[in-house]
Amino acid sequence: MPAAAAAPSPACDAAAVVAHLETLASADNRAGMARFGIATDAAFGIPNAVLRPLGRAIGRDQARALALWQSGWREARLLACFTAEPKKLTAAQAHEWADDFASWEVVDHAADLFVEAGLAGELVPDFADDGREFARRAGFAMIAWAAVHLKNEPDETFLAWLPLIERHADDERNFVRKAVSWALRQTGKRSLFLHEPALALAQRLAGVDDRARRWVGRDALRELTAQKTLDRLQAKAQRPTR
Repeated sequence: MPAAAAAPSPACDAAAVVAHLETLASADNRAGMARFGIATDAAFGIPNAVLRPLGRAIGRDQARALALWQSGWREARLLACFTAEPKKLTAAQAHEWADDFASWEVVDHAADLFVEAGLAGELVPDFADDGREFARRAGFAMIAWAAVHLKNEPDETFLAWLPLIERHADDERNFVRKAVSWALRQTGKRSLFLHEPALALAQRLAGVDDRARRWVGRDALRELTAQKTLDRLQAKAQRPTR
């Protein structure tokens, strides 16, 4: 393995960043990632604990982020998610990235970026109804991220997405059903207003014969009925509004 080099500067291009990533490669880490279902056929094996500081060191640059994505490397694509400029990201570019989705980990970080870019309203329905496994996961990952990060988004936005959750809860693919449950859980934990309809949906899904729907419902119910969830929602509702 090449000797580790100093972190690239903000002036470095995508090729220099990828060259630096190569010096940090670890076969042991790749093996560990594979055990968590992370695609490692184009991975150096660098943990996110290293990639996050590297992303901060090189800073945001939209053109470089797009080039990093095009390199195809797992770590470069994660850095693309960490260093893209949200205000410059377009829905067309997000769709192009979705054509390359092949690993849940990269999908989830891309979904976070798409939410930060203000594209959730346009992309959530598109991706949720996309039949490809990881594109569909992105749609529901976006709902989950938006429920946490979009503090000023009206709760009615998430209420309108519940039918998407119900429609696709029958998807038996592991990475989709986990994202559907994630979206339902985060929606129900966002506010007391949303908790009631999300809980009702979880209860409805948990009681059907379809295996995938039942799994999503039961998985969501565990968190939505937990006392710590209920206590947190009550405390949140009692906070004074500014």
